[in-house]
Amino acid sequence: MNVFNDSLNKMKRRPVKKSNKSNSIKSKFNNMKKLFTSLIVLLTMTFAARGQALVQVIHNSADAAAAQVDVYINGDRALNDLAFRTATEFLALPAGVPLAIGIAPGNSTSADDILATFNFTLEDGEKYVVVANGIVSATGYEPAQPFNLFVYPLGRTEATAPTNADVLVFHGSTDAPTVDVVAVGAGTIVNDLSYGEFDGYLELPTADYVLEVRDATGTVTVASFDAPLAGLTLDGAALTVLASGFLNPAVNSDGAPFGLFVALPSGGALIPLPVSTARAQVIHNAADAAAAEVDVYINGDLRLDNFAFRTATPFIDLPAGVTVSVAIAPSTSTSVADAIATFNYNLASGETYVIVANGIVSPTGYDPVQPFDLYVYATGREAATDTNNTDVLVFHGSTDAPTVDVVAVGAGTIVNDLSYGEFDGYLELPTADYVLEVRDATGTVTVASFDAPLAGLNLDGAALTVLASGFLNPAVNSDGAPFGLFVALPSGGALIPLPVSTARAQVIHNAADAAAAEVDVYINGD
Repeated sequence: MNVFNDSLNKMKRRPVKKSNKSNSIKSKFNNMKKLFTSLIVLLTMTFAARGQALVQVIHNSADAAAAQVDVYINGDRALNDLAFRTATEFLALPAGVPLAIGIAPGNSTSADDILATFNFTLEDGEKYVVVANGIVSATGYEPAQPFNLFVYPLGRTEATAPTNADVLVFHGSTDAPTVDVVAVGAGTIVNDLSYGEFDGYLELPTADYVLEVRDATGTVTVASFDAPLAGLTLDGAALTVLASGFLNPAVNSDGAPFGLFVALPSGGALIPLPVSTARAQVIHNAADAAAAEVDVYINGDLRLDNFAFRTATPFIDLPAGVTVSVAIAPSTSTSVADAIATFNYNLASGETYVIVANGIVSPTGYDPVQPFDLYVYATGREAATDTNNTDVLVFHGSTDAPTVDVVAVGAGTIVNDLSYGEFDGYLELPTADYVLEVRDATGTVTVASFDAPLAGLNLDGAALTVLASGFLNPAVNSDGAPFGLFVALPSGGALIPLPVSTARAQVIHNAADAAAAEVDVYINGD
């Protein structure tokens, strides 16, 4: 407008001849000026009315046919090859005007390739989260939730408080039921969320959470995930967490498995929340000859083949927060259907467990017949709490041994009244060589004595499990393995036998009686 007026004023200063024609031209010019001024005001008002909105687009369609998509806005390609489980940053788009958003395959060449079009009119100054979700293929997916764009207004690019992480939740798993989300220790944070729905922003203190996705009853955990908001330094951030993929890939073209994924306001590849896990070591201490080797199935999958008596696994990861089915089968098994015993557990995320397989599976030949079971100790350790110590967990696994004490010679009783099937919590022992006497519950009768060379085995800083194993009386237990103390290291492998304590002796026959010219000598009846 200033340029226009300056030009007009210059033209006014030029000398011109006065005539009726000039007056006519001047009149027309003034009319043009008024029209031009009105047009500028109208255009200014129009663009002001339109303004801008911020929009983040998240690709969460797990259909393989939509692995990459192109996005067209009013016929022009705006996003090229947007991949599954990626997001844009918040993009500025015109507000107040109709927008036709078209989705096309990633190899599209023009708007003619658009598969689906969605019409929107955005509000000036608003922020939107738009999730592309659902199935485009005609077959291969069950259920085939139709492809759509799911829109959440009132989006956020940052948290409302700098010490919080604001979390918007979207249910985008086409074959998952209506769910609750429970933050362990804090209760239900999302209730009855169905496919295609958003749950408004949760303003969470920035901490690390364990999230259990449960069915609508709130009692059956479908999956469990760690949400390390503090670990990812998300203080002050706003983000979207999406249920993504398939609970049952087998009926969904073997597509991406179910998970929870995070979209940040800055866009990029979605961040997977790690599946919650626990650490566990399994020790085979069942002395029944029928269980000399076993197969171990976890949730129906063979995890330990021909697992031998007096061996241990290293510490391994197992699913936490959900039911874990552990099945024990003969070493000749061909599937979990051959299992002779099944045990169900729900392990705590981040916890460490020692699991001992122990007891008798045979109906006869053993006395007493302690039934086969898995004995579980939580708060296990993979290393000592002090590098100068050896942390020792003790388990009583001898089916025919009485309740016992364990005395460290020179140091006193270190285990008191331990019965079959029980653990005694970790002993934090200075790493030295010990002599251990296993005594009856009175503490006066020594059943057996063993050397425990913790220093000799260089076990500084180690955590280990010592097991009473085998039979005190093999004769009434199918001549099974004799009693002993055995060590399981965190690294697994064959258990290490603690040597029976011995002394050296020479016997000299110096009885001159002719009747004792030759004698036989028995030690403990042998």
